[in-house]
Amino acid sequence: MNNKQFRPVAVILSLVLGFIIIKHFDFDTLAFKKPWLDFLYIITFISMLFYIFKDKAQNKWEKK
Repeated sequence: MNNKQFRPVAVILSLVLGFIIIKHFDFDTLAFKKPWLDFLYIITFISMLFYIFKDKAQNKWEKK
């Protein structure tokens, strides 16, 4: 599989996780509703963003 391909599953998962994180965050108290579960969501969200953008960063450094 070509690593430069668009990853729709990772993008959809990132969008869903981002929406869940925003939905679970209480802006009045600046706290999460379920801290441990939301911590897991944040870690997964960051790893998905890394997975989506890692090839772009590698290709940028290789061109220099």
